[in-house]
Amino acid sequence: MSLRQSLALLVGRLQEPQKVARFQRLCGVEAPLSRSTVASADLREDEEEEAPLSRGCRRRERQPEACGGPRTPGSDCNHCPAKLGGGGAPNGVRNGLASEPGPASPRRAGALRRNSLTNEEGELAHVSNWPLYYLFCFGTELGNELFYILFFPFWIWNLDALVGRRLVVIWVLVMYLGQCTKDIIRWPRPASPPVVKLEVFYNSEYSMPSTHAMSGTAIPISMVLLTYGRWQYPLIYGLILIPCWCFLVCLSRIYMGMHSILDIIAGFLYTIVILAIFYPFVDLIDNFNQTHKYAPLIIIGLHLALGIFSFTLDTWSTSRGDTAEILGSGAGIACGSHVTYNLGLILDPPLDTLPLVRPPITVTLFGKAILRIFIGMIFVLVIRDIMKKITIPLACKIFNKPCDDIRKARQHMEVELPYRYITYGMVGFSITFFIPYIFLFIGIS
Repeated sequence: MSLRQSLALLVGRLQEPQKVARFQRLCGVEAPLSRSTVASADLREDEEEEAPLSRGCRRRERQPEACGGPRTPGSDCNHCPAKLGGGGAPNGVRNGLASEPGPASPRRAGALRRNSLTNEEGELAHVSNWPLYYLFCFGTELGNELFYILFFPFWIWNLDALVGRRLVVIWVLVMYLGQCTKDIIRWPRPASPPVVKLEVFYNSEYSMPSTHAMSGTAIPISMVLLTYGRWQYPLIYGLILIPCWCFLVCLSRIYMGMHSILDIIAGFLYTIVILAIFYPFVDLIDNFNQTHKYAPLIIIGLHLALGIFSFTLDTWSTSRGDTAEILGSGAGIACGSHVTYNLGLILDPPLDTLPLVRPPITVTLFGKAILRIFIGMIFVLVIRDIMKKITIPLACKIFNKPCDDIRKARQHMEVELPYRYITYGMVGFSITFFIPYIFLFIGIS
């Protein structure tokens, strides 16, 4: 057997959904009894010839609009087919087929995870190992919006603004390349059955590579690279943090049934390559964002152009909005840091004071940190809500799109791109300029 054949065989094995299902069963996750019976029979057949499920299943129904729209119960395929004329498989074929709970099982059922945009719901699954369930729920949240909207502001407001800004630069680059690569390769999510879908929030996206694995690799590695030598702490702390964070996020995606082993490995290796190529330029990019006279215009135009390009790669899915959200956040934070630097609101410590020493934790220091997070998050949520209520109706009016159903309206690029880009651009701008100015005004900066 040649090397190429051996690699092709290895890739095929790492992509098998049966391996994901085995890992789930090993961790105490099983499908309801009625679906498990059907799934065990399907595992004995060739995957291409598996018969449609007819027992104990509730299929998702296509809505009559163009492919990529949200699904409601009743159809046998919950996502749009691959782009005509391109390679790859239909996105999400046999993904997330929800099933009724088995009538005779004494075990508890896991909680549903619902996609508010597509109205999909995760499967009712029997979970026998609840500590692992909650551990992997935490791990998968390390790659979701709630984590990002707390993590980056915490760095910028409470720890080190320079490190926070540069983490955002790396995060935007890694996530953008990951999302675009998904839409170029167009590999579907692991088939269900045999996989149990505990989470379907990102189920309408393609699978390869795992962007959760990419962010779960890029963030801890970048944190250590950016802080070691700038702050005084033992390197062993960073060397422990990196594998723990990375493995938790990566394994959580297999546990949730959202990625194959191959997706995870590819996401990890892809991130290492991106960091090796682009990390040396992070300092240059951050300095440009802060000091160049025309930086805001260049930042806004570049991020907007990248967003428009990503929207042309494939049909609608939730990844379109996620990409615009990432680019908008990055542009807003970069523009805010430019204004903040030129007004002298937040100044990085001079180089001769490095390495920085962690100040003693006092009640005052801790109280101010909590107060900054509490007040800052209130303003972030208010700004996001206000911008959402303004941008969606405005975009619908400008581009003559019906606005009576927000879910349907957001499936149009003309609505989703400006909504996500402008809304999260303002959120990012407020994180690095507006909210720090408020902290300075009330005396808690």
